[in-house]
Amino acid sequence: MSKPLLTTLAAACALALPMAAHSKTVTLSTTLKNYGGDGAYLAVYLTDAKGAYAGTLWVAGGKAKYYKHLADWNRLSAADGKRLQGVTGASVGQGRTLKVTVDLADALIDAGYEIRIDAAVEDMRDSPSEVRVPLAAANAGKPQAGKQYIQSASFQLQ
Repeated sequence: MSKPLLTTLAAACALALPMAAHSKTVTLSTTLKNYGGDGAYLAVYLTDAKGAYAGTLWVAGGKAKYYKHLADWNRLSAADGKRLQGVTGASVGQGRTLKVTVDLADALIDAGYEIRIDAAVEDMRDSPSEVRVPLAAANAGKPQAGKQYIQSASFQLQ
């Protein structure tokens, strides 16, 4: 290997390894109400301090044709071609709990980011930004009530 290539490789590793070491495991629990309808589609995503889309954490519901009903997430994430890579699963039945675990950079905690959850149920009203929880250490473990379909949503930091 050439010396410039080795130097570049060493520098890249030096930057990447500390970044990997500085993350928190975040477990989000969302419990649905008994609302009397089909399974809910949920989009769990992050927005920055200005309300701009920062990334998708999870989408519950397998038929892409219904994602338009997750209105805020769909609108904010439309330019993200990778928004669904590895972050989709089945819809969530009424009275059930969805648990999502992700690794997030420490820099996102207490930096104005917000966890948002959009909800939609077939033949019922859509509920954009049903839950909005600031991604702050002080909010960890504190349940947040939803507006329509979500009984509570909370997150844990580990």
